[in-house]
Amino acid sequence: MTEETLLSVLSITGAIALGAMSPGQSFILVARTAVASSRRDGMAVALGMGVGCAVFALLALLGLQSLLLAVPWLYGALKVVGGAFLVYLAIKMLRGARQPLSLQGGDGVRLGARKAFTTGLLTQLGNPNTAIVFGSIFAALLSHRIAPVMYLLLPLIALLVDLVWYAFVAFVLSSPRPRQIYLRFKAWFDRVGGGVLALLGLKLMLNK
Repeated sequence: MTEETLLSVLSITGAIALGAMSPGQSFILVARTAVASSRRDGMAVALGMGVGCAVFALLALLGLQSLLLAVPWLYGALKVVGGAFLVYLAIKMLRGARQPLSLQGGDGVRLGARKAFTTGLLTQLGNPNTAIVFGSIFAALLSHRIAPVMYLLLPLIALLVDLVWYAFVAFVLSSPRPRQIYLRFKAWFDRVGGGVLALLGLKLMLNK
C-alpha cells in the first residue's frame, strides 16, 4: 500500500466515523432499542447498520469508478461537491448540538437478535443519505484511479466503523448512569465532531 493510499484510507476512516457519530435516525434506533429492549438487541441492530454501510460503500465505489473512467474531468468537481457536502453535514451537526435527544419509545418488548439485525439492516439500506455521504467522501478523498484493494478495504472499514460505534452506543446507553452522562455532554460532543468535519470539508474544497 502506497503512502497516498494509506493517507486516503485514514482520511476516509475518520470522515466515516464522524458521519456515524452525528446523531440521526440510525443513532436513535440503536439507542432506543438498547434502552427499550435490551443491550443484546441493540448490538444486533448495530451489526445490521454496519452491514448496510458496507453494501453502500461498495456500491458507491463501483459507481464512482465507472463515472470517473467515463468523464475524467469530473474528479476535480466531485472533490468540491464532496467537500461542500461534508461542510453541510457539519453545519447540521453544529445546529443540532443543543437540541435534546429523546430516547423514549418502544414498549419494552424484546425484539430478538434476528429481528433486531434485520431492522438495523433495512433501516440503513432504506436511507439514501448514506449512499450520498459515501459518494461524497470517496469522491473527495480517493485518487483519480481507485486501487483494487479499496474495493475490499473500504467496505470492510465502513462495516467496522459503524459496528464499533453503534455497538458502543448500545453498550453505553443501555446503562442508566452512562446514558445520563452522554446526554449531559451531547452538545460538546456534537460541536467537536461538527468542527472537525467542517475543517475537513473546507480543506477538500480548497486543496485542488
